[in-house]
Amino acid sequence: MRTLVFTMIALCFGLQAMAQATGPAEFLQSYLWHVDHPQFGGFSGLELSDDGNDLVTLSDRTSLWRAHITRDAQGRITAVAPTENPITLHDYRDREMTVSRGDSEGLALAPDGGVYVSFEGDLPRVDHYAKGSSRAGKLPRAVEFKNMQANASLEALAVDQSGALYTLPERSGRSGLAFPVFELKNNRWSRPFSIPREGEWQAVGADFGPDGRLYLLERDFWGLLGFLTRVQVFDVKNGKLSGGEVLLQTTAGHHDNLEGLSVWRDAAGYIRLTMISDDNFRKILQRTEIVEYRLPK
Repeated sequence: MRTLVFTMIALCFGLQAMAQATGPAEFLQSYLWHVDHPQFGGFSGLELSDDGNDLVTLSDRTSLWRAHITRDAQGRITAVAPTENPITLHDYRDREMTVSRGDSEGLALAPDGGVYVSFEGDLPRVDHYAKGSSRAGKLPRAVEFKNMQANASLEALAVDQSGALYTLPERSGRSGLAFPVFELKNNRWSRPFSIPREGEWQAVGADFGPDGRLYLLERDFWGLLGFLTRVQVFDVKNGKLSGGEVLLQTTAGHHDNLEGLSVWRDAAGYIRLTMISDDNFRKILQRTEIVEYRLPK
């Protein structure tokens, strides 16, 4: 048995060394981030400032982090330092949340400087947190949220240029069934379109880029071989979805469990895809990885 385990581990590392990413996105960097803090880890949501020098990230255990990114002359990350202590998110009654009620997954910036957060526990929902506040502001909840698959509901979250909020579940219910996309506009939820699902890909992150297009981060998992990552881009116009170009797809083990996505434009005019991994608080087996890719002009 021990020989089999060591053989599988060696095979896993061998495949990881040979792993490659395909698609037009160009790999720039993988930066390993660590902070000696008990709440550090489990990052599932990510937002960067317009210039890529500040970040907000969300742990799936209800902690919200803000940090400053230091970059060199080529725009590569050289350091990431928290700018304040993490905020532990509470519910709308200002109570700390249980694990099942506080499974915070998706993150999007709100117009008031605060954030929107999606939860995929036993009460799927999206809440608003004013800047600096730990108390949730209640938002409407779509009827469909109640019947979503346990531990696989609202994960990806994004805000378009008009301020409309979009979310979709991690799993659609079964392979081949499209991901339903929900839009919150004028304080009402609607379901304007769905995104096709292929194979076992799961929707884990989303963002609207500076070009107004919707970027979707997806993940697959092949056991000991590790995680696969894919990013697609879509056009959303007049409530309709089109496109679906794959910008990036990796083989198993190329990156860790990437779950958060932020899309921004650098000083040279290139659109960058910045992603962060959820280490599941398994420090020995996994890591917090900030990954950047660049799209061609």
